[in-house]
Amino acid sequence: MNKYQYRKTLLEEAVSSIGRWRWQIFAITWIAYAAFYFTRKAFSIAKLGIADDPTFELEKSVMAQLDATYLAAYAVGQFAWGILSDRFGPRVVVLGGLIISAAAAFIMGTFATVPIFAACMVVQGLAQSTGWSGLCKNVGSFFAVKERGRILGLWSSCYAFGGLVASPFAGYWAYTVFDSWKAAFISSSIFVGVIALLFFIFQRNKPKDVGLPPVDPEAEEEQELLQEEGASFLQSLSKTLRNRTVVTLGLAYFLLKPARYAILFWGPVMVYEKMPEIGKVAAAIVPTAFEVAGLFGPIVVGFISDKLFNARRFPACTVSLIVLSGLLILFVPAMQTGSVAVVVALLFMVGLTLYGPDSMICGSAAIDFGKGSAATASGFVNGCGSVGAVMGGLLPGFFDTETVFMVFTGTAIVATIILSMNWNVTPESVEKKRLSDLDKSKAVA
Repeated sequence: MNKYQYRKTLLEEAVSSIGRWRWQIFAITWIAYAAFYFTRKAFSIAKLGIADDPTFELEKSVMAQLDATYLAAYAVGQFAWGILSDRFGPRVVVLGGLIISAAAAFIMGTFATVPIFAACMVVQGLAQSTGWSGLCKNVGSFFAVKERGRILGLWSSCYAFGGLVASPFAGYWAYTVFDSWKAAFISSSIFVGVIALLFFIFQRNKPKDVGLPPVDPEAEEEQELLQEEGASFLQSLSKTLRNRTVVTLGLAYFLLKPARYAILFWGPVMVYEKMPEIGKVAAAIVPTAFEVAGLFGPIVVGFISDKLFNARRFPACTVSLIVLSGLLILFVPAMQTGSVAVVVALLFMVGLTLYGPDSMICGSAAIDFGKGSAATASGFVNGCGSVGAVMGGLLPGFFDTETVFMVFTGTAIVATIILSMNWNVTPESVEKKRLSDLDKSKAVA
């Protein structure tokens, strides 16, 4: 039996023996990341009540600056937590993030001052950023490369579902039960605290932790070697920056993410400004069409990537983004029609074509090309996206909706061009090129 056949046999044995643990990890990590959206969306819903609260006056521009503060901290955290998740494991990093996020939201619902809000938004951003890279790594450790497009596509529905459910949840407690925007924060904080407890009980980092063989032996060996070498933070980051494909994914994600966060953070406000006759509760609910579509977009793109393009990630993303660019142009005209049905339909299509490539770029693609540094790669890509997302949180507070979406259309088109230039790139082709370049350099020497 040669080396290739031996590794294939090990992989088949690992996949068949993991059984229940694969789906237990899938479920608890899915729930954990969805939970982060409850404390993340609380401020978006609280904005509606704060605007009418004479005891706590926050101008629209100040709210935008608080969003930008959160997103800046979130971006910084992404670059750091991915490296730490590779070194210490998602269990420690993500669990700490859930607990701190719940505490920060509780404080925001208890003390209404600008300095406290600003401080808590920084803490919230750092806590929230523990989730993606660590949990993607966690799922990737239990599922093989050939199935990650579909599995992570299905798993990525967690953040669409989280955002979808979090807004009505916070809105219900804030404006129906207690008639206070503070309840949006407190109710979300309690919910996330409960999920943190469940995560502690049911989560494990990798198959080895439960006495099972690794699904991806090469990646596992590479990670263990990096841990033994004890690479510093800067060395780990430098290694990722030398990975051209991961850097390409990061650049595309930087350009793509502003549109999603503008709709997440300002969707209710945008809809209410253009269609005030529908009321605040309806304005909070209409943008959820965007997030409903997010449940299906990652699944569709993941399936297409694995089955139609043979596990190539770039073609599926490119096709989806071509359609998205056209839809973004129609966003403002759709709201000007005054038709709720038209706005809901367009938001659904935008979500369908945006969430798919969004999840694949920072999920399965980053993990595939990151190999043994999967969390670091995923954290880097998501960090780049989070820097771009600052624009999504900031620009709607200073410019009209028409201008904002013209900018986002342009960035989506550029991202499409960048990804299309890597149409045939796969982890195998990158590795072959690396070995070829290495052989050439040895020959020259």
